Amino acid sequence: MPSRLTHLDARGRARMVDVSDKATTLREATARGLVRMQPATFRLLKQGQIAKGDALGVAQVAGIMAAKKTPSLIPLCHPLLLTDVQVQFQMNEKDSTVEITATVKTAGQTGVEMEAMTAVAVAALTIYDMCKAAEPTIRLEAIRLARKKGGKSGAVVLE
Repeated sequence: MPSRLTHLDARGRARMVDVSDKATTLREATARGLVRMQPATFRLLKQGQIAKGDALGVAQVAGIMAAKKTPSLIPLCHPLLLTDVQVQFQMNEKDSTVEITATVKTAGQTGVEMEAMTAVAVAALTIYDMCKAAEPTIRLEAIRLARKKGGKSGAVVLE
């Protein structure tokens, strides 16, 4: 764990971290999150009967776009050339949940954790938006980093 916050200068002001001296390496991050809904809403989603259209298809594209727009959304993130963004959904009928997994890759000087988590968050928000007419009580849960690799810290596996 770093002993100090890297996004603060000596006077405690926010700053973008200088990555100029860091090696360019292949970097990858995977994030996950959950969308929980009532069984009736889950059935509509699974059967492709959401009134607004293909909720999962739209959410997949939204997640990819969000990963690419992360530096516009999170103020101190570096703009990165992303080489791959994958957004996938695992449907769990027993729990009426959709688990979203996003994996982002780049060859660069800083990691893509924020891009992966942003992809999951926006995909989840898109599912909510497209399904809220059927159920306004949908819950977005447990958006988190699952693993990352590349750079000085190597591989970090959290789940």
